[in-house]
Formats: sequence, structure tokens, C-alpha cells
Amino acid sequence: MRRVSEDELRGRIEGRKEGERLSFPSCEFRGMDLTGWRLSDIDFTLSSFQEVFLNGADFSGSSVENALFDGCPMRGADFRNSRMVTASFRYCDMRNDNICGANLFGAVLEFARLDGIISDESTKWFRLHCPEKGAFLAYKKCVNDRLVQLLVPADAKRTSATRPSCRCNRAKVLTIKSFDYRESFDEAWSLVDENFAYRKGQWVEVKDFNEDRWQDSTTGIHFWLTREEAKRY
Repeated sequence: MRRVSEDELRGRIEGRKEGERLSFPSCEFRGMDLTGWRLSDIDFTLSSFQEVFLNGADFSGSSVENALFDGCPMRGADFRNSRMVTASFRYCDMRNDNICGANLFGAVLEFARLDGIISDESTKWFRLHCPEKGAFLAYKKCVNDRLVQLLVPADAKRTSATRPSCRCNRAKVLTIKSFDYRESFDEAWSLVDENFAYRKGQWVEVKDFNEDRWQDSTTGIHFWLTREEAKRY
């Protein structure tokens, strides 16, 4: 990974032509104060930002796909129409950031401060993926490729982060079938917890359900909204 100095970054930005998109893929930025900098229309794919102050920085139209920002302060930053896919923002101060039109598929937002963050209908993968209210059907893959169909009731707690997978605290097992639907079963076992069983016609519940939606790999009944998504897991 090539390390880029603040002087080099400033020089490239100040010297670029109108409409030119700069490229800094797989670069390391360390120990900088880029508060209020115009970093728009730049490719930062797979780059690393460590101990970098980004408060009020303008990343609009940029790609920060797979970039690492963990712990960087970026309060009031502008990510409009940016590609934030699978970027890591753990512990970042993202209060009042603008993510309108941005794509956050797979972005990691664990322990980030998101108060006042601005999104709109064109923001992708930031809103809850499963229905916020009411009952619905869900699916999960279990040991030996058994496919469980669940009824998530209206009173169940439910969350999702930035991927199609979701979690809930309780559900009823409706059917358990093989992937080709030719066989039916009475029970199936979790791929993660070998002691957690799904039995046809019974309710399952996780007492210590973690309601923090941005912690994806945590306690809860993990599920998908379609059979095909569950099969691919």
C-alpha cells in the first residue's frame, strides 16, 4: 500500500483539470488534518485512513469502496452520491453526515455515531431491509441444507445492518424442507449454534437479543427475506 503525503494530495487536488476524476486506490493516508477538504470525485477504493481528521470533508461523488476509516472523526462530512460499499466506519463520528444518494451495501457502522445523519430515498442499504412493522415470512439455512420457513410476528423485534441478512428475537417455524422441496423434516439445527434447534410448528426465541442493528454478527435469529438468499448463505 503506497503512503500518500498531505502535500501530494493537496497538489493533485489543486492541479486537477475541470471534470477530472483523481485516483488514489490502495493508498495509505496517516496523521493528517483534512478538515473541510474537497475530496469529491476521487477514487479511494481499498485505501486506508488512519488518525485522519475528516470533519466537514466533501467526499461527494467519490468512491471509498473497501476503504478503512475506523475511528476517524468525520462529523458533518458530505458523502452524497458516493460509493461507500463495504467501507469500514467503526467508531467513526459521523454525526450530521450527508449520505443522500450514497450506496452503503456492506458498510460497517458498528459503534459509529450516527446522530443527525442525513439520508433520502435514493440512499441504498441504510434503511431497515426487512419490514419495520407487521408480520412477514422469512427463511434461513440450517445444517445439512435444510431450509426453514419462519413466521416473524408483528410484535417481534427485528433489525438489519447494511446487507440482506436480518435478525429478529422470535419466530414460528412453519416448514422445514430440503433445498429441492422434495423432503420435509420435523427439525433443523443452526449453522452457528449447535444447540439451537428449529422444530416444525414451534416458536423459537432469543432472550438476549441484541437490538443494536449495526452489530450484524451478534445474538438473534438470523434470516433472509427470500429462499434464494437463504440458500446462498
